[in-house]
Amino acid sequence: MMEMRQKNTFKSPQTQGHEWTFLSNHSHVLLCLFRDPDMRLRDVAQLVNITERAVQGIVLDLEEAGVLRRIKQGRRNRYEIYVDRSLRHPLEEHIPVGRLLELLK
Repeated sequence: MMEMRQKNTFKSPQTQGHEWTFLSNHSHVLLCLFRDPDMRLRDVAQLVNITERAVQGIVLDLEEAGVLRRIKQGRRNRYEIYVDRSLRHPLEEHIPVGRLLELLK
C-alpha cells in the first residue's frame, strides 16, 4: 500500500481557514486506482482522507463518465482506467486522462 503523507494544503484569507488542494477528490481516487488497480476502496478512502462511501460514489461517477471500469475478480474488484478519455472541463478537454495520471504517478 502507498505511504500516506501529510497534505500540502493552502489557506486563503478569503476562505477563512478552509484548506484546499490543486486536485479534486475524483482526481485523487483515480490516481490511487491508476497506481494500484487492485487497491481496495477502503484503502483509497484512507489515502484520500474521505469516507469509503464517498469513494464508492466517485468510482460510480467515473464509471458513468466512461473513465473507469470495475472488473469483478472473485470477491475483489480490479479497476481499469480508459487513459484515452479526455478530461471533462472545457479548459482541459484536449488532454487525455492518461497524460495527467502519468504526470502525477
